[in-house]
Amino acid sequence: MIKLIRYILLDKRFLILLFVINLLGTIYGYIWYESQLSVTPGIFLIFVPDSPTASLFFTIFLLFFIFGKHVPYIEALAITSLFKYGIWAVVMNVLTLQIQGSIGWQGYMLMASHFGMALQALLYAPYYKIKFRHVAVAAIWVLHNDIIDYVFGMMPTYSLLINYINEIGYFTFWLSIVSIGIAFWIMNKNANNPR
Repeated sequence: MIKLIRYILLDKRFLILLFVINLLGTIYGYIWYESQLSVTPGIFLIFVPDSPTASLFFTIFLLFFIFGKHVPYIEALAITSLFKYGIWAVVMNVLTLQIQGSIGWQGYMLMASHFGMALQALLYAPYYKIKFRHVAVAAIWVLHNDIIDYVFGMMPTYSLLINYINEIGYFTFWLSIVSIGIAFWIMNKNANNPR
């Protein structure tokens, strides 16, 4: 089974399909943020669309990976941010479902696509060529994003969840720590089992 999964993950046709899916998802994600970006101060623009930027990192990784190349800083940013924001969006939609009683088809689509983001980040983990410096930069990026979101108030707008902003900020910080920890674990594992 593991050999079959590895075969699929490395198949050029599958990689190209995954690249296209991630590219389209990234574009859709930036469109989804359009209304929030229109009222965001210019200095914060790069930090607001968290999920599409995470999938952009992975899309860039895939493009290089298809051609047998590695971009370790992008790979470190991909694993930390894809896992973090993939899980974050699933949890926020579940929380919205509990509070509002429904999230509509779009909410379920967001849950499925964001779970897929986190999953693909982990599935391609054995192929990342990341070292300490790459993970350190990614750690600064994700923690800095938390500061921009919860200190400067630039987090995504999620209707009634604004009432739980302190708890969400606390959860997000620790999710960042877990994501960084996973990246360091992957770094060490790959260093001991080079491909």
